[in-house]
Amino acid sequence: MSDLDGWKHCPLCAAPLERGGGEVNCPKCGFVGYANSKPTASALVVDDEGRVMLSKRARDPAVGKWDLPGGFVEEGEHPLDCLHRELREEAGIGLRDTEFLGIFMDWYGLDARNVSTLNLYWSARIAEGTPEPADDVEELRFFALDEISTEDLAFEHLPKVLSAWDARNEDS
Repeated sequence: MSDLDGWKHCPLCAAPLERGGGEVNCPKCGFVGYANSKPTASALVVDDEGRVMLSKRARDPAVGKWDLPGGFVEEGEHPLDCLHRELREEAGIGLRDTEFLGIFMDWYGLDARNVSTLNLYWSARIAEGTPEPADDVEELRFFALDEISTEDLAFEHLPKVLSAWDARNEDS
């Protein structure tokens, strides 16, 4: 189910909407709504032993699976600000040495619909605080890459993120 599948009437004038090509159009007032990917910002927090911090999800989707800490960018929020906010909220830590890793596409199941996500990732180190699970995180733990099972990961794009980070580290 797409982001706009539930839209039947114009949010401005309540006229029936027309559909086509990832958008809805109102023939009465001219409103156009687009199905866009939702941006997220997340971190590969690395310790001094080169291990990556994963967060066990306390809520659906993928409750009980391992994820990289982060979350959805709020309206008008810069992705780097989101990254720092989410890591404070979910792990109680401040970040340093943030280095952009890449953008990875995926889907996020919400209720009866899937939302397309545009996932931005940074590698980082802990600047302050001790990781403590909070917000929608059940547990935080550092893993060596060879300790991570892809079956235990929450989302399909996560192995690609970990592989991209590993490849970057091999080059340096």
